[in-house]
Amino acid sequence: MENKIELIESIGKIVVFIMLLLSVFLFTVKTKNKLSNRLFGIYLLVIAFDLIGLFTNKTLEYPNIQNLKVSSSLLQLPLFYLYVLSACYINFKITKKHIVHAFPFFLFLFVFKTTGFSSESLLLFKITAELQFIVYIIIIFIILKKYKTVYLENYTNANYAIYKWLFQISVFSCIAHSFVLIRWGLSNSALQHYILNVNILISISVLLITVFFVLKALYQPKLFTGININLKPIAVGVEEKNKGYFHKKNELENKYLKKLTSFMEERKPYLDCELTLQKLAFQTDIPEKDLSILINHQLGKHFFDFVNEYRINEAKEVLKNPNEKDVTILEILYQVGFNSKSSFYTAFKKITNQTPVQYRKQHLSN
Repeated sequence: MENKIELIESIGKIVVFIMLLLSVFLFTVKTKNKLSNRLFGIYLLVIAFDLIGLFTNKTLEYPNIQNLKVSSSLLQLPLFYLYVLSACYINFKITKKHIVHAFPFFLFLFVFKTTGFSSESLLLFKITAELQFIVYIIIIFIILKKYKTVYLENYTNANYAIYKWLFQISVFSCIAHSFVLIRWGLSNSALQHYILNVNILISISVLLITVFFVLKALYQPKLFTGININLKPIAVGVEEKNKGYFHKKNELENKYLKKLTSFMEERKPYLDCELTLQKLAFQTDIPEKDLSILINHQLGKHFFDFVNEYRINEAKEVLKNPNEKDVTILEILYQVGFNSKSSFYTAFKKITNQTPVQYRKQHLSN
């Protein structure tokens, strides 16, 4: 039993140290995404403050600090929620209205200060914490779904690193939280002797998640690019268009479609790796909303897929050209408008069912 306690304490010290180190990095690194980095840094600090209970009970000697430590756990999900918003949207800002997210924290700080850690106050705290977790996690997944939709409808080379990163953290949070629920259930049953084992699982899972954070910071330092918070999924405004747009303006839509097709074939705007729906609308002189409906609904494609089809077709021409056989795959993907090897390979295989290397080999051997 003593060995298990020592293991938990050792892991707790390592986790808190890594979180503190990563927080310092997030606060000091030079980046355009200062808000998201700082929110994530504060989020890690709050978690680290909560985790010091894994290796020390000295906070119990100071009631005010213990009250702050316990109550501060109600800041974790609100901070993560705000972090998700700031990571997804480049123009997200913290305003006075966001102070409402800290209300449960201040409430229980007051409750614990006045009543202490009574059984009633602790039960109310646990119920509030669970409800808070459920509500925020659902909202976060809704935000991520909207983010993914908007990105596909407005951007090309949509790097899913941000979406995957935030989605992974959310899933990991659910997994880690499930252990907390198991521990809570065991504490009220005849299986209390298993709580120590659950604490080991919790500490190990938190350690793995923290290491994952560090690896992400090392390998993907440009993770947080974001999109415009004012962009909405095109489905929001489709009903208005459906009332008469498709019937009354078929001629105009056909005109736009011919204009778009000829522009894509002649001017090749897809070679621009930073092409967006807004850019293409300006270049073709087609209203942005009409262009979005034309691509996403009439053609039945996301803007992301629409543009990448042209890029892949361009790449195919290069790959099967004997005179271009010395051009590397990396050179080709940048040449046709991609900015990452993984996105190029994914798009190429989706369209051709082959890798670029297989496609080149097949066509040059014929």
